Amino acid sequence: MKLWGGRFTKPTNQLVDEYTASISFDQKMWRQDIVGSLAHVAMLGKCGILPMDEVKQIIAGLKKVKEKIERGQVTFQLAHEDVHMNIEKMLIEEIGPVGGKLHTGRSRNDQVALDMHLYLREQMMEIIQLSMYLQRALTDKASQHLDTVMPGYTHLQRAQPVLFGYHLMAYVSMLQRDIERLQEAWRRVNVLPLGAGALAGTTFPIDREFVADMLQFDGIYINSMDAVSDRDFIVEFLSSSALLMAHLSRLCEELVIWSSQEFAFIELDDAFCTGSSIMPQKKNPDVAELVRGKTGRVYGNLFSLLTVLKGLPLAYNKDMQEDKEGMFDTVKTLHGALSLLTPMIETMTVNKQRMRQTVTEDFSNATDLADYLVTKGLPFRQAHEVVGKAVLACIEQKKYLLDLTLEEFQAFSPLIEGDVYQALDVETVVNARNVMGGTARQQVEKQIAAYREAMGKTETWIAEHSQKVMIESLIDVGSPL
Repeated sequence: MKLWGGRFTKPTNQLVDEYTASISFDQKMWRQDIVGSLAHVAMLGKCGILPMDEVKQIIAGLKKVKEKIERGQVTFQLAHEDVHMNIEKMLIEEIGPVGGKLHTGRSRNDQVALDMHLYLREQMMEIIQLSMYLQRALTDKASQHLDTVMPGYTHLQRAQPVLFGYHLMAYVSMLQRDIERLQEAWRRVNVLPLGAGALAGTTFPIDREFVADMLQFDGIYINSMDAVSDRDFIVEFLSSSALLMAHLSRLCEELVIWSSQEFAFIELDDAFCTGSSIMPQKKNPDVAELVRGKTGRVYGNLFSLLTVLKGLPLAYNKDMQEDKEGMFDTVKTLHGALSLLTPMIETMTVNKQRMRQTVTEDFSNATDLADYLVTKGLPFRQAHEVVGKAVLACIEQKKYLLDLTLEEFQAFSPLIEGDVYQALDVETVVNARNVMGGTARQQVEKQIAAYREAMGKTETWIAEHSQKVMIESLIDVGSPL
């Protein structure tokens, strides 16, 4: 008999049980479910809704259920549908009918919402930390390459020379926005839905503030209908995750390109590459490719949930069971990608000579020749035309700008003097961009310092919040009673 089966005259069809059950995936939240129940029953005792001796029995029973699950002594049953009913059934088997009083004043609707809030706020904390670790790895690598010059690209065509460290710091900037988005979304995750009941609250004189305080929530849902039907907090997480994965995918795309023989800018450590079953010489950047590939599933998880929610009437609907698998999958995908990319960046080697070679065999200093002419008094649009003709002549003669003699330069413009060679030198070109956001070494050092400070603030934020919300730190909630 189902725990809710009192008004039914026959058991559910086996196919219905299999189709509607969520225990195969929501069992992942068993710790959160037990913690929520511990807080709930403690509140029932504090408010006099249940006598304290029964409260203590239930708390002790929940602790025993927890220990049995940890020891692998129990099996979650499909017949009990979900993690909530499975744990309640285990509790009743452990302490008898009094275990059935645990559900007083709550519904599975607010219970499952609580579990997801508890689960997601902890996982988001870890993802923020892992993102910061990747930031640090990129920043450390950038600080090692403040003199390494590489081509900067637009349209995947060489555009202007930049420092390799400068290029890496662009990804640090992206990750900073990702971290800030997750921190902002975390505020709306850390809101208590428990106490909303099925949709309209409860007739029992519960104390939601007490539960919020026990579970370290910063706020409480004001409207109970909203509390049980809201999945915005998951959508925000999935949206932030999709952007984060987009940034990781762009980084991985460049790692794949840079590690090719055609570019040969970097070499990834053997520990993060694989080989070919037929071609002995191959060293494939599979990890980077797979991170790039898994980005699609994170996008899919976001659009899947948005589609589920778009036409739902208030309040709870069974459709909302589809909110969990995509959330779990996104958490797993991000954990894997971030955990692998950090040591990949730390251990990759950089071919400084190859990078420098490329910027001496192109026309990426052409803009600087135009700027040089501007400093000599020529309007930029005219300077642009002069340099364009000089580049065309060089292409026809199979040479580069710095290969031209002064006489050849002056054939294009008499304003060009002997100092042009210094102006077009690679180091000069890079360090001439000494403005905020520029690629000059001095500016990259400022960027590194600014983001190291930002990472320090992230570490402080994590320290201030993580000790309160990690599920293991809450497992003894209610014990003082």
